[in-house]
Amino acid sequence: MKKETVISVNNLGIQLGGRTILQNVDLEIHKGEFIAILGPNGSGKSTLLKLLLGLIKPSVGNISVLGKSPHRGNDAIGYAPQHRVLETELALRARDVVGFGFDGNKWGFGFPNKKREDLINKALKEVNALHLGNAPIGHLSGGEQQRMLIAQALITNPQILLLDEPLSNLDINNGQEIVSLLARLSREKKVTIMLVSHDINPLLPVVNRVLFMARGQSAIGTPDQVLTSATLSKLYDTHIEIVRALNRIFVVGAET
Repeated sequence: MKKETVISVNNLGIQLGGRTILQNVDLEIHKGEFIAILGPNGSGKSTLLKLLLGLIKPSVGNISVLGKSPHRGNDAIGYAPQHRVLETELALRARDVVGFGFDGNKWGFGFPNKKREDLINKALKEVNALHLGNAPIGHLSGGEQQRMLIAQALITNPQILLLDEPLSNLDINNGQEIVSLLARLSREKKVTIMLVSHDINPLLPVVNRVLFMARGQSAIGTPDQVLTSATLSKLYDTHIEIVRALNRIFVVGAET
């Protein structure tokens, strides 16, 4: 059975500030896939998400998202940006933050109505956080706040989820809970997930493929295909060693 393509990238290149961020990127992402995007700082991981969101334009090449060119305000894409723990003094309720996903294409705050509240409650249920909806967002733990950002991204019932380092600043237990949550969403809702991370290990049990980016280059495939000394040494243009121990993968010789 032929897999449905939801994202197609051909010969993509982008330069920012006179520096080549990405070049010769070719991707075909299928419906329901869970993709981990890895690579050092400055390798273009977040830039790729912005390209898919239509926030910036490529210098060369073509991108197709659900059969169309990327554009701002696409309800078919849910996006959770890099998370910073919110201040305890912040008065917004958790459900208010989730509701921003519904109001994102409008100026100001959305007016309360039953449809809006039903959508917020549905998104909260999907991340197992309905009981936290009325709590001040600043009083929630880092893991709970991350759930709210994922719920915000889910509120338009998207076909694609783009997540920028959702596991950063989380301890092991909270990180594992977020990974399990995302794996369930991918499995049950057939949502395509592209998740930026600095560490593949929490994601190894659930990802279908890995996109590794370094020095403007990229490689995509299963973890066993991409996370090899040969592949990463070629990307970095220097010797990289892959060490596997205690069911974990360590990349030795590359910048963190």
